[in-house]
Amino acid sequence: MRRLTVLELCTGGGGQALGLEMAGIDCVGAVELERTACETLRHNRPQWNVVQGDLHEYDAKDYVGVDVVAAGVPCPPFSVAGKQLGASDERDLFPEAIRVIEQCRPIAVLLENVPGFASSKFSGYRRELFGRLERLGYTTEWQLMNASDYAVPQLRPRFVLVAMRQPFFSNFEWPIPQSERSYVGPVLADLMASRGWPGALMWAARANRIAPTVVGGSKKHGGPDLGPTRAKNEWRQLGVDPMGIADDSPDSSLPSDVFPRLTVRMVARLQSFPDDWNFAGRKTAAYRQVGNAFPPLVAHAVGTAIRKALLGAYTTKKNTAGQLRLFDAARNKVVRN
Repeated sequence: MRRLTVLELCTGGGGQALGLEMAGIDCVGAVELERTACETLRHNRPQWNVVQGDLHEYDAKDYVGVDVVAAGVPCPPFSVAGKQLGASDERDLFPEAIRVIEQCRPIAVLLENVPGFASSKFSGYRRELFGRLERLGYTTEWQLMNASDYAVPQLRPRFVLVAMRQPFFSNFEWPIPQSERSYVGPVLADLMASRGWPGALMWAARANRIAPTVVGGSKKHGGPDLGPTRAKNEWRQLGVDPMGIADDSPDSSLPSDVFPRLTVRMVARLQSFPDDWNFAGRKTAAYRQVGNAFPPLVAHAVGTAIRKALLGAYTTKKNTAGQLRLFDAARNKVVRN
């Protein structure tokens, strides 16, 4: 299978990059500010060429001509949980992402953020962002995507922007939501039962629903928990104690009718990370990486759509060398222009 390449910005714990890898788009460079997140990335994927540093200072000259630039820029400037300062927030990194895109000249761009970015409050900001991409030669579309539509057992709506150069954008189609859903109970049942908790089966039956959005929390606020009051109430309806994250699964000493807390590994499963993806740092740091991630299965769905758009016109029959040379020639012409 022909593999494409992506430069990942604000990579975090690696959810988006992992999902794109699953779709046949390999991460060849990853930029992340947080030390523990960089440790996570290097441990799981040393070949990703992880750079720890501030995106404002990043020079992407070594990645000119990469196929895709993807970023999950910080969400606090646009989140309803914050002050929604947008461009006035020093954490707004959309301008830096655009600078890297202009430097690298990829065929495709993938940017994701919180659903608040789609609100009317930021319509002017979006127009400016789209205008800058259009002036760089990209056609742009965006959608709000719910993670639960792509086999992730939580709602987690996200703003997703895809931009491509022509003629490739004409081939792009947004991924179709899946009819089959995943639910919390079945996804976590084996972990809940792993240390002999007698209430595991009863709990799994009760939790046979989609979870509210997992949140990563802020460094400015205490340890990890499962979100604001409304979200906590929804977690309690699932039979989960939302006031913290446990060190381990419940054991045989816990009464069957007690609400257990989730572990970092359980939350990672709810985000669709595989069990062999290990998170560096202590519990709070690990949980924030998990909670702030773009679910890999959603990134996989979008990445597959991007890959089909880029390669589809040249791989409809067979992945022959001649057809792929046509793709490379078209790609190089677009990048040069």
